Amino acid sequence: MASYGTRRVPGLRREEVAVLAGINADYCTRVEQGRERRPSAQVLDALSRALRLDDARGHLHRPAGTLPDDPADRVPDQVSPGRGS
Repeated sequence: MASYGTRRVPGLRREEVAVLAGINADYCTRVEQGRERRPSAQVLDALSRALRLDDARGHLHRPAGTLPDDPADRVPDQVSPGRGS
């Protein structure tokens, strides 16, 4: 991966996330800023893998109105009263 110089804060830069996800950096910016109205489930899955959002993938899909590719990763609409603490 290309180096983008000295970092002031830890973490990935937008361009690095785009490279890891295999998408265009400008498109990544539009998705991040909410200017891309309908990102595909594949793009959101690629972003969640790049950001290592393993257990939170469904939360990335909810605002976009899409579903994760793996049904096991989908976020339930409601939590049943018998679940949780």
